[in-house]
Amino acid sequence: MSETPLSAQQQLSDQFLQFAVELEVLRFGEFKTKAGRMSPYFFNAGLFNTGASLARLSEFYAQTLLNQSRVLGLRMDMLFGPAYKGIPLVAATSMAMAGLGQDIPYAFNRKEAKDHGEGGVLVGAPLEGHVVIVDDVISAGTSVGESVQIIRANGAVPAAVLIALDRMEKGVRNGQDTAHSAVQEVEQLYGIPVLAIANLQDLLRYLLTNSAAHLRLAGWYENVKAYRNRYGVI
Repeated sequence: MSETPLSAQQQLSDQFLQFAVELEVLRFGEFKTKAGRMSPYFFNAGLFNTGASLARLSEFYAQTLLNQSRVLGLRMDMLFGPAYKGIPLVAATSMAMAGLGQDIPYAFNRKEAKDHGEGGVLVGAPLEGHVVIVDDVISAGTSVGESVQIIRANGAVPAAVLIALDRMEKGVRNGQDTAHSAVQEVEQLYGIPVLAIANLQDLLRYLLTNSAAHLRLAGWYENVKAYRNRYGVI
């Protein structure tokens, strides 16, 4: 029986994961998460810290947004990056979108309002229309909540959230596992989709396919699978 061909987004996810592994942004070992769990993998988007790596990363963001917007019929008039990690991501993604023929304006917020010059907490294009929030990951949804509040306060509509990696694992509240992941809670609370360049299912597929060819990946498929079976969400 022949294997089912990968979709365009799945192919993009595999390329992104390979890129993250090469830069050691995605590593395998034993890492303690904010939830206190011992995870067999760790993703640190802050290590995309050169011009070349940020430019390549933004291409993955932009192509994912185009792929998913076509599938979902998503309307997007502009991009918004929450301070601080979202600022370089939204600027770079906007440039990458322009390179793909979609010249979409962007904005970001300051942590503290500026009391001189133009003032306020927003920098960039005026927030209007349907806005896609661009960030690295969603851990607790706090950054998304603040972004949604800013967008709505300016009369615009939050349309989606775009992130690099969805861990697809249960959240933790009061020391207990929740039924849903942080991403699922964001989708339910705000009624908007969360788009990810790659997720845990993509990671498992990537490990299963590439473990034999890459020494640093050897043996980690079963570890990540066991972690998903214990903490993962459907």
